[in-house]
Amino acid sequence: MSTVTEIADGIFRISTYVREANIQFNQFLVRDAEPLLYHTGHRRLFAQVREAVATLLAPETLRWIGFSHMEADECGALAEWQRLAPGATAFCSRVGKRIGVDDFIAIRPARALGDGENFATGRFRFRFLQTPQVPHGWDASVLFEETQGVLFCSDLFHQNGDVEPIARTDLVGRFPPDARRQPQCSDAGLPPVHAAHCCDAQTPRRAEAEGARGDALIRLPRRRRTGPSGCCRDDARSARPKHRVAGSPTIGERVTQRAS
Repeated sequence: MSTVTEIADGIFRISTYVREANIQFNQFLVRDAEPLLYHTGHRRLFAQVREAVATLLAPETLRWIGFSHMEADECGALAEWQRLAPGATAFCSRVGKRIGVDDFIAIRPARALGDGENFATGRFRFRFLQTPQVPHGWDASVLFEETQGVLFCSDLFHQNGDVEPIARTDLVGRFPPDARRQPQCSDAGLPPVHAAHCCDAQTPRRAEAEGARGDALIRLPRRRRTGPSGCCRDDARSARPKHRVAGSPTIGERVTQRAS
């Protein structure tokens, strides 16, 4: 059974624990004039997630369906959601649209968004950020909600187990030491899909898990903080993700450049 937790005003985490894999799979629903679902979940979990969405709004009223990159838990059930919600438009990166989304995932053409492009769902305003190879493929992206300062950052954080929906202690301290990197994000909260939501604004964040999974949502300050990179200052000595293409920005670099 999927559980529902409101993690920000009008933003809900839908979490399904799969015991065999000892992992949570989470989606995020934005309840607004034009409702938005971020991550569709796997096709085999569609019925459970649909029932959870139905406790918040009529699923057929969904208007936007987004995801970071092509992967089963990100967009595996996209066709099922689009059949249920005839007015729902998928959105993704231009690369994602060209290399697969329109061909074998969506049943209607997706809206391709450019880096830094904005759109609104009513009272919420979103900014689309391209982050190639972070996480995973070259079609990757993240989504920033500007009104409340919320970042949907996909598979960047991960914890095994059926963890609590909201944590007020150091979240990244649960990662193995070799999977850590340190940007400092004051006034930040972290609710990952495969993990607990950390919302202790006084705890410095260690933000990178190399090769980690965990569809994550981070609350960021809406104003630039001190430091050369804004609210998140990357440790230059840290290791970069193993799948990073030479010359491509890290997630910390991309977020602090674009979401400030």
